[in-house]
Parts: sequence; C-alpha cells; structure tokens
Amino acid sequence: MTIKVVNRSRHALPQYATPQSAGMDLRANLDAPITLRPLERRLIPTGLFIALPPGYEAQVRPRSGLALKHGIGVLNAPGTIDADYRGEVGVILVNLSTEEFLVSDGDRIAQLVVARHEQAAWECVEALDETERGEGGFGHSGKK
Repeated sequence: MTIKVVNRSRHALPQYATPQSAGMDLRANLDAPITLRPLERRLIPTGLFIALPPGYEAQVRPRSGLALKHGIGVLNAPGTIDADYRGEVGVILVNLSTEEFLVSDGDRIAQLVVARHEQAAWECVEALDETERGEGGFGHSGKK
C-alpha cells in the first residue's frame, strides 16, 4: 500500500524497524524542547500530513520503552487518524510518572499503525441472541 504524505518536519519519514514490525516510530517536530511535568499532557507535532486510502485508519499508539522506563503514554491510545483527515498528525503525550520528562526535536514519541477497518450499519431488533457469556461484563470470566 502506498500512502501520500507531506513531510514538513526536519526528519526522515517514519519507517518500519524490522520486516515484521506493525508500527512505525513517529518523531517530535519541535522548535524547542518541551518539558512534560508529572500528570501533564501536551499535543506534540510531528510535521507529517497523510492521506490514507478509504477503508483504512492510522492508529497512534504509545512506545513501550517510553511507557516502561519513563511513564510516558499516549493519552487517547490508540488515537485514530481517519482517511479523510488532512491536518497535521499530532500525538497527545501524557506524563504518568512523578518526574519531569523532556521531549526534544527528533525524539521517537509514539508509533503509527495503519489498519483496515469496516463501517457498520445498525439493525434495530427487539432482542439479541443468547450466548454462554450473556450479560457477564468486566472480570466475568474470572482468573485462570
């Protein structure tokens, strides 16, 4: 699949790190470093603008290393970029640690996964079919 992209950043385009990678690293595109205080959230620009084909979305996801080592996550993970969105790809970073975190230009801040999706149509009915699980919700299946 080919995706049209406008790169207004100072960095190379995102790329897959290995042949089996699902996500590509997104980099911060900043004029000056940003300090994220504990529990602070900020929209971090990437300088990238994309045009996805119909039936696809791009998902912005946290990087596991930032989450584990520094408590940095993507607040609305996964963030969805729709095929008809033409604005800049931004990443809502949140600092869930007790320490300040510095985001500098070019830092790998999130990953981007391109995925196919379907659009659903609703069918109103009076009742749903029965299943073994039924209405059992959160934690219903227990521990094994």
